[in-house]
Parts: sequence; structure tokens; C-alpha cells
Amino acid sequence: MKTKLKENLLKDLKKYKNEVFAKYHAKYFQTQKGGYGEGDFFWGIKVPQQRVIAGKYWEYMNLKDIEELLKHKIHEVRLTTLMILIEKYKKSDDSIKYNIVRIYLRNSKYINNWDLVDLSALNITGSYWYNNSLIDFWKYAKSKNLWKERIAMISTLYFIKQARFAETLKLAELFLSHKHDLMHKASGWMLREIGEKNTDALVSFLDKYSAVMPRTMLRYSIEKLSLEKRKYYMGK
Repeated sequence: MKTKLKENLLKDLKKYKNEVFAKYHAKYFQTQKGGYGEGDFFWGIKVPQQRVIAGKYWEYMNLKDIEELLKHKIHEVRLTTLMILIEKYKKSDDSIKYNIVRIYLRNSKYINNWDLVDLSALNITGSYWYNNSLIDFWKYAKSKNLWKERIAMISTLYFIKQARFAETLKLAELFLSHKHDLMHKASGWMLREIGEKNTDALVSFLDKYSAVMPRTMLRYSIEKLSLEKRKYYMGK
């Protein structure tokens, strides 16, 4: 019965396959040789369609089937599965949440593009790490693996929403010398979110590091500041 659910979910997703969108998504998510999404495959399914399907299945699908689907070669299958896992996490008690996080972490190599990370890290690892040990958090932050590093950084969005900034600021400092633009964007985005909560905390970081911040990180971080302040920090 449970395996049948998995097969039915895949059939439902296939109904929305679109070759035009699939080609566009493959290009947009840089699946070409040397791209950050190299080797990924798309069916060309839109996110709202995936949300409808996730809503249909999340309550009934077991964690074993979910873990298998997380390893699927098609990007949209993994994204839909993460939507299901998020809903499972939100509705579960602490013991099940622990199991969900274990599934997420041991399959993080399949959470291998920014949309997959950004959808799930806030709602799963962010929530869990905020309330529990940070051992795995720091392992991911210092892993030298782009997607694990991004999972760590985006997870801190949950922390920021609770007005806790220390981990985000530490990671932003750690990633000042990062080579990849996707981490510059993630760091700048989280700094901007801190600024929304506490302008002084952002300004303090900018005063210390703006002169050495990657340009993209800086631009993202100051987007919500006044024009005068944006000009000042870009000028540094």
C-alpha cells in the first residue's frame, strides 16, 4: 500500500511534464558541465503543481518511501518530497522530528541545488538546530561542501526569526573568503534579514567587514538600508 503511494505520486508528477520548461530549468539551474547543478535532470514541472501533489500525499506517505524519493534523479521529485518532509516535520512530535532530521542529513547530497536547500533548511534543520545540539550545524558550516554550507547558512534564517543572530554573523564572517557566488548571495541575504530585525547588528558587521566583503554579499546585505547608507558602504 505504501509503495503504491510512491508510485502514484510519481505518476501524478509525470502528468505535468513539460519539455519546454524542462530545458529552461536545466539551463536556469546550471546543469551543464562545470555548472553548480551539473548532471541534474528536470521534468519541467512548476512549483504550484508540486505543492498540490505534496498536499495530496504528505499525510499518508511513510518515512521509508520519502527517503527513497529523496534520492530520485529528477529534481522536481526531490523538491516535492522535501515539501512532504516539511509538512511531516511540522506535524510530528520530537521523536519523529529527530528521525526526519536524520533522514535529511544522511541524504543531503541529494539536496543539491539552491532551491532545494532554501525550501527545506529553514523549516527542518533550522527549526531542529535552534532547539537542539549545534554539532551537526557546525560540521555542515565547515564542511567545504557548497550545499552543506548553504544548508547551514539558510538554517540560521529560523534563528534570525527568533532574534538570535550569533550563528549567522559567525558564518557570514567565515564565508567572507568563500569562492562561490551562491554563498555570497546566501550570506548577504541572511545579513539583510538580520538588518530587518536589528539594524544596529547589521551596521556593526558592515562597519567591520564591508571593505573586504564580496561585492555580491555586500549588495544583498544593504538592500533595505537607506540610499545614503547603501552608497556609503558600497563606496568603502
